Amino acid sequence: MALDGACLHHLQKEIWDRAKEARIDKIYQPNRDELVFVLRTRKERMNLLLSARANSARVHFTQVLPENPAQPPMFCMLLRKRFTGGRLLRVEQPGLERLLVFVFDTVNELGDHVEMRLVAEVMGRYSNVILVDPEGKIVDSLRRVDADMSSERWILPGLAYRLPPPQDKLCLLDTEPEAVLAHMDALPRDFELSKALLQVLQGVSPIVCRELAFQVGKGAALTAKTMTDSQRDKLLFLLHRLKETVIQANGTPFMVVSLQKKPMDFSFFHIGQYGSSAIERPCDSFSQLLDDFYTERDTQERMRVREQDLLRLLTTVSERLSRKIANQTAELTQSANREQLRIMGDLLSANQYQIQKGSSRVVLSNFYSENGEEIEIPLDPALTPNQNAQKYYKEYRKARTAEEKLTEQIAIAKEDLLYLDSVLEELSRARTEKELVAIRLELMEQGYIRKTKGKKIQPQQHSEPLRFTTTDGSVVLVGRNNRQNDQLTLKTAKNYDMWFHVKNMPGSHVILLTNGKDPSPSAMEEAAVLAAHYSRGKDSSQVPVDYTYAKHVTKPQGAKPGRVIYVQYKTLYVDPHQAEEK
Repeated sequence: MALDGACLHHLQKEIWDRAKEARIDKIYQPNRDELVFVLRTRKERMNLLLSARANSARVHFTQVLPENPAQPPMFCMLLRKRFTGGRLLRVEQPGLERLLVFVFDTVNELGDHVEMRLVAEVMGRYSNVILVDPEGKIVDSLRRVDADMSSERWILPGLAYRLPPPQDKLCLLDTEPEAVLAHMDALPRDFELSKALLQVLQGVSPIVCRELAFQVGKGAALTAKTMTDSQRDKLLFLLHRLKETVIQANGTPFMVVSLQKKPMDFSFFHIGQYGSSAIERPCDSFSQLLDDFYTERDTQERMRVREQDLLRLLTTVSERLSRKIANQTAELTQSANREQLRIMGDLLSANQYQIQKGSSRVVLSNFYSENGEEIEIPLDPALTPNQNAQKYYKEYRKARTAEEKLTEQIAIAKEDLLYLDSVLEELSRARTEKELVAIRLELMEQGYIRKTKGKKIQPQQHSEPLRFTTTDGSVVLVGRNNRQNDQLTLKTAKNYDMWFHVKNMPGSHVILLTNGKDPSPSAMEEAAVLAAHYSRGKDSSQVPVDYTYAKHVTKPQGAKPGRVIYVQYKTLYVDPHQAEEK
């Protein structure tokens, strides 16, 4: 969803009403595409965000401030030099163009008051923030546009600022709705009504055009040429109402979210086209609307990217470990025949007198066999009989050492694989960026992610475990990740608190706080249900959950985070879906 000119018209009024005569206190540039102006009036202090990001270009007051770099970029330094202390004179919008012009009263190097303009162009991948001097020339911009990037409009210091090329569309601010219908009649017959409106009207987004067509046709598909007279009259009425709303800038901000709470769209009037497949949510202001919409959407996008990166890493390492275990298991199988090598060495040592030097093989009686069967032993003709015997002894010792090392390494690799499996389960349950950061730091500490040279790892803020209350008032704590599982089990839990964990699969550690008393059967079952719900078995119907006193749970020395051993336990079978119902 792109921010259209009609919404910007509402934002122009909202920003001016709130920040009239405001002075610039501070200016930040958190990243290459965003600027934050800290404005203050006698009543309040506010943060004005100007974003030129291709997929979320916008202008509004914000409560969510990105982290600022230690060294401000050059454009930010220039704005601070020209604007700090400046007073907002007016906010302009040419027609319904997707841009706002902020005019400030500033003081130049000579101490004279001059009007400087900051133009925020909200046009998708062509978005920009441009500083313009009193003579209308460009001082600088967030993005410079030269001849290699555009053949029509350059954005370079010293050039005269020109508005974006005009579109051959009608602006509702100075056009009668009857003219809109007349222009639509000139379009091809098979043009859908929503597309025809989008083709003719300036400054309205596809959702506005789709909503007008939806209200005219009551959900039925329409073209510009197949409307009945009553439908044309209704469209004319809706256009008159839309024009009045835009001129007065008295629309109501609405956000449309999916049933999964994912932001889908927004506009300045009621949206009914999604029916029961989405939820419409009103907002207190257009700034709050954009703040909530883009913050939530950007957070979900960052979550998706980070989650995919971690998933790719975990999958790659897990596959590598699986191949390593398979190869080492095959080598271990081969080393199982090492006793035959020792027997051959013993037979050669005992029968050296029978072996002629230069022989490539020899047949000897196997005195280790009950029946004394003969055995054929391959020889190296270049070696003496004793050297051939020592060769077999050497291969025997090598196979015996290999078995010891391979057994040890296979056990370590399997432990690593179990650990990565638990991290994958953590990743599937992560719902916030903080949880993803915790998983990444954990993998970095364990050596699965390489630390960047010269970059210090910021200490992670302490996060609280999930906290639930049972029907009888008992408190249940659920770990969010392996580090928190260790903290809960080994530090937080007292000796006679109850510890729960799903049997033989990855999952959270769950602690039922008992305060030294015997827990009720209902509290035990509910804690077990939570242990099943926050595990890989959450989609099953009957999940085994082991439980015991916390004092019976210990962590082996050197074990991976989240890995413990426990004794004197019992098992409950529960349905994890009960947690969702409750």
